[in-house]
Amino acid sequence: MSVEYDAYPRAAVIGSGSMGSLFAARLSLVADVTMVGSWSAQIQAINEKGLMLISPGGKSSRYSFRAVLDAKEVEPAAYALVLVKGWQTERAAETARQVMAENGLALTLQNGIGNLEKIVKVVGRRRSALGVTSDGATLVEPGIVRHAGHGITHIAAAPETADRMLLMTDLLARAGFDARLAADADSLVWGKLAVNAGINPLTGLLQKPNGFLVENKTARQLMESAALETAQVAEAQGITLPFPNAAQRALQVARETATNYSSMAQDVSRGTPTEIESITGAVVDLGHKFGVATPINEALLLLMRRLIHLGEWQSSVSQLPESIRGKFRRLINIY
Repeated sequence: MSVEYDAYPRAAVIGSGSMGSLFAARLSLVADVTMVGSWSAQIQAINEKGLMLISPGGKSSRYSFRAVLDAKEVEPAAYALVLVKGWQTERAAETARQVMAENGLALTLQNGIGNLEKIVKVVGRRRSALGVTSDGATLVEPGIVRHAGHGITHIAAAPETADRMLLMTDLLARAGFDARLAADADSLVWGKLAVNAGINPLTGLLQKPNGFLVENKTARQLMESAALETAQVAEAQGITLPFPNAAQRALQVARETATNYSSMAQDVSRGTPTEIESITGAVVDLGHKFGVATPINEALLLLMRRLIHLGEWQSSVSQLPESIRGKFRRLINIY
């Protein structure tokens, strides 16, 4: 079924965190946007004062759009952007089903792997699309978000959704995002997974911005090792990443988003659930499945789990294999 061009379509953004806020704000310039989220303080602040978005250069702009807690309040939307944590995907998929028009398209721009499959189960293949974004954002307080770094937003091309993907890409471009269609979805997802596996767990443990991983030798080496292990797991599945060297790409992204606190660092700071299982946990599980050793990712997974459940991770370093224990002991001094 072909889709007619609409210069000002209705769009729902599912997720009220930093990334959902960034995309909702920018899209509100070119679409009738409603945010659907579960963070009541953010929803209230946006409805009362709009969203203040601080650009990477420090300029502040205020955006007005509607924000709701109940999906039933949303008019049928041509597009539903899913920007929630991986552990919230099933619920977000149901929300997408409720808010989308009959020929609507749900686009996931989430971290981790397996999100598209969960959305497809609820809304169907013809109404689902996969994207990857390297834009970064940080929550300052309810109603205020800092756009930490510009990136590229790729949308994976698929025959069954080609017309709507073109329109979605155009919409994002008109909103100021560097949006592009891409042919290889697996390459995109694993490319971002390699970067996230390198940056997110370390910044979560250390409670440091991404740029710290560039500046500190020990943290940089661990970041690069985690990214390279992820690339090896992808290679074992026949997946080629969209860049030649995962370690260099992780370093580049950390440098480009130096002032940003990763989503995992923000989650740890707020005491909210993290995406460690859908990022590092997925790398470790698939490493086991395909016979690829992932010792750094396994160590990061163990330490993040201890941090989440016990409130500290330093005492667990002694349980790591001797070959990598020294590097993680040096992290304790950093922390």
